[in-house]
Amino acid sequence: MDPVEAGAVVFGGASGLGEATARRLASAGADVVVADLDAQRGLEVAEAIGGRFVRADVTDSETVQAAVETAAEAERGLRISVCCAGIGPPTKIVGNGGAAPLDHYESVIRVNLLGTINALRLCAAMMVANPREVDGERGVCVNTASIAAYEGQIGQTAYAASKGGVVGVTLPAARDLAQHGVRVVTIAPGLFDTPLLRSLPQAAREALGKTIPFPPQLGEPERFAQLVEHVAVNPMLNGEVIRLDGALRMAPR
Repeated sequence: MDPVEAGAVVFGGASGLGEATARRLASAGADVVVADLDAQRGLEVAEAIGGRFVRADVTDSETVQAAVETAAEAERGLRISVCCAGIGPPTKIVGNGGAAPLDHYESVIRVNLLGTINALRLCAAMMVANPREVDGERGVCVNTASIAAYEGQIGQTAYAASKGGVVGVTLPAARDLAQHGVRVVTIAPGLFDTPLLRSLPQAAREALGKTIPFPPQLGEPERFAQLVEHVAVNPMLNGEVIRLDGALRMAPR
């Protein structure tokens, strides 16, 4: 799919992987809607790329639908959706205070898994009304998991469960939407130089980077965005989860 003049929406597009993706798609010619809770930063990114901003919470259907409808105003309709929104506060199943609170799991799973499904279902519903491209395609939905779905570390039970759910939904969602010409692909990144890791001391960030076999450095968000663009233009990528991790396999801690 040629991103030029296609409508795209990036949830979590105000920072990190989402911001890099919004910038990359815009540079390829897409009409990008930046959807995020951070209005100030989201407006700045949207203005910088010549896109539009919609304040959206992935767990809220009304605001997600508003972002979807805004993206669908593009000349060729909404053709590309990317969901990068997520949270990852750590907790152990049993800590010094006893069992971890259930609402911790509920909040992480609600944002990371149900939020992804919410964005996926509403974007796909808009895409199925698009005229088909020459190859029969109507759109592509790209989700974000994590290698924690496979090797979650100590304290990551909620996060790993939520990202494991995103991995699990990928193939059946692609099968559901195949008849409509809408693809579903998930990217599972490893350690990337996002705002969360940038809060760590430089020495700690360098040490984390050296745990990656090759290249021995934290991933640049632009590499994630580069893969999103490739997914958009390669119609044979469907129903797949792609690890983007430099051959990293996470240790327990």
